[in-house]
Amino acid sequence: MKEEAAGQNGALALLAVAMLLAMTTWFSASAVVPQLRADWSLSASESAMLTIAVQLGFVAGALLSSLLTLADVLPPRRMMLVGAIGAALANLLLLGVDSAALATPLRFLTGFFLAAVYPSGMKSMATWFRRGRGMALGVMVGALTLGSAAPHLVNGLGGLNWCTVVWTTSLLTVLGGVVAETMVSDGPFAFPRARFRPGQAVAVFRDRKVRLACYGYFGHMWELYAMWAWIVVFFSDLLDERGLGGEAVAPFIAFATIGIGAAGCVVGGVLADRRGRPWLTSVAMVASGSASVLIGLIRNSPLGVVITVALFWGFWVVADSAQFSAMITEVADQTYVGTALTLQLAIGFSLTVVTIWLVPLLQDELTWRWAFAVLVPGPALGTAAMRRLSSLMR
Repeated sequence: MKEEAAGQNGALALLAVAMLLAMTTWFSASAVVPQLRADWSLSASESAMLTIAVQLGFVAGALLSSLLTLADVLPPRRMMLVGAIGAALANLLLLGVDSAALATPLRFLTGFFLAAVYPSGMKSMATWFRRGRGMALGVMVGALTLGSAAPHLVNGLGGLNWCTVVWTTSLLTVLGGVVAETMVSDGPFAFPRARFRPGQAVAVFRDRKVRLACYGYFGHMWELYAMWAWIVVFFSDLLDERGLGGEAVAPFIAFATIGIGAAGCVVGGVLADRRGRPWLTSVAMVASGSASVLIGLIRNSPLGVVITVALFWGFWVVADSAQFSAMITEVADQTYVGTALTLQLAIGFSLTVVTIWLVPLLQDELTWRWAFAVLVPGPALGTAAMRRLSSLMR
């Protein structure tokens, strides 16, 4: 028993590190939007496209993977390595461009390759845990959260040299893929190896429990990435208005706001294992949805109050994320868990494009006071889906 626990903990630690490192390229451009807006004379829509392109690339990669059932046919850790190398190369090419028109296709390719990293890492971790799977996957998404926050820290430490963010995150991404491929093995609860079945992506969605788990995830994703993408600009503008040096200070606040979600993922995983995943996801979405409205309303409050609300939001906005994946690993056809996960992610990430695009438009029209309020319908509808799923699981 001790040896099994040691193996689980070791795999958890290594896969979490691999995920943290490999996903750093996701927000490498979004983290430096305040600088790129000046260097490249970006408009609000062009700034949004740098993040939207990653989401679209991820959706395209995930859809291709799910249609070809690649996540269930190929070894998940090999998928992570290939995806990490591809994402890093696409990210590095940003150093040779000087406009949004040239950078946007590269960001698309970054997301496309990262679609091989995220679901593969989640599936690989699930092979190590049956009991405590919610906590384990929470640690994995917590690592992804820190990986997403890391470019803001690199940006803050590197001053205004956005190139430092790009090459550093590219290096870290490759390292993450190497760790996954060379230092971890699959666990004792491996899923059955699937045969190539292109139609399986549609078949997995016919199960009502799978559908409800996906609906909850879709509501969650409506909120999550728009918050992550624009919180640094929110604070940059706020600090500039108060004469506090937004470009220098905002990256550190954004890192803390996004990074605290790693703790939220772990706490959420522990609570989900004890109280049930529908209960935890409902609590998290009510808390985060409330914060998305509140932060705009208190924008003129003392800075410490605004940061406190942002940290609360950052903690809960991602605390439920891993539990939607955990539900899929438990209720979907076990031979095609990877395909079900990838399809869930593909549709969820396609929804993020809408809100990432809407937030800056609403900010221009309604100011930051109401811009984030557009995120509320997501967690509201997601909570309704979780209540229905809870009644089915009693």
